[in-house]
Amino acid sequence: MKEKNQNRVVYTTGIGRVCPECGKPVEACICRKQPTHRPAGDGVVRIRRETKGRNGKGVTVITGVPLGESALQALGKELKARCGTGGTVKDGNIEIQGDHRDLLLTELTKRGWTVKKAGG
Repeated sequence: MKEKNQNRVVYTTGIGRVCPECGKPVEACICRKQPTHRPAGDGVVRIRRETKGRNGKGVTVITGVPLGESALQALGKELKARCGTGGTVKDGNIEIQGDHRDLLLTELTKRGWTVKKAGG
């Protein structure tokens, strides 16, 4: 178990908030600006429908897209416009509100990726 440093500075009036990892001001923090690398997948984009934790409302989740964060945001925006619904990009996954698996399957296949439906 990792021992927490009980004597660390969290806020100081001179510089404001301080990063708990590197001890520098949050604006100059170097540890949080490092890009997070997602593990390389198997090259297959998967589309599934989820309702868990959403009060029964379904969303279509797209995982395994081999793009960087900014390109993933742009793709999410295009797919939301194509489906005519809302959604978000979280943790390297694209979430589109509603069940649009068939439409998204054809759209992503047109872009040259290997796409599979996942789940039941």
